Amino acid sequence: MAVRLFVGNLPYGATEAELREHLSPVAVPTQIMMPVDRETGRPRGFAFVEFGERTHAEEAIRRFDGQPFMGRSLSVSEARAREDRGPSDRPAGPAGPRFGRPLEGGPAQGRGSFGPPAPPRRQRGAGLRKHKTEPRPKGPIPIRAGGRLFDVEDNEPAPEPVDFEDFATSASEPDEPEDL
Repeated sequence: MAVRLFVGNLPYGATEAELREHLSPVAVPTQIMMPVDRETGRPRGFAFVEFGERTHAEEAIRRFDGQPFMGRSLSVSEARAREDRGPSDRPAGPAGPRFGRPLEGGPAQGRGSFGPPAPPRRQRGAGLRKHKTEPRPKGPIPIRAGGRLFDVEDNEPAPEPVDFEDFATSASEPDEPEDL
């Protein structure tokens, strides 16, 4: 009976042939699947390796778990079924909740949460300058001065101080009636 192993913490530059060669001292794996990211096409850093017999799989776990491979220590364990792992904290990707299976309507159907797909977003600044015929100058906002401006170096003499009678400090005298 075939046993599938999960091999984690793989270097991103590792190939299937290099992994097969690394695991071959125990037994030659019957199948190796190295998933890649859907959007970038880069390896995801883990693989599923299948051995034909359980004894070979257990020996591979015992021998390679925690051992270095291309500068990184591998994490080797028996792969669990999806139902055994429990709910995931990560949201479903554009191809839906299952790896490698697109939804019935294609990958574009699963992109939104609810309802019909939203119209595409406009890019910042797109379409804003299409209708303007001439570019505006850049720089500070000009200030228009209104009224008269005074300068420190005006040649006009300073006005004479006006002498006001200070009623508060002057001696109070009784009011005298004016002659009429």
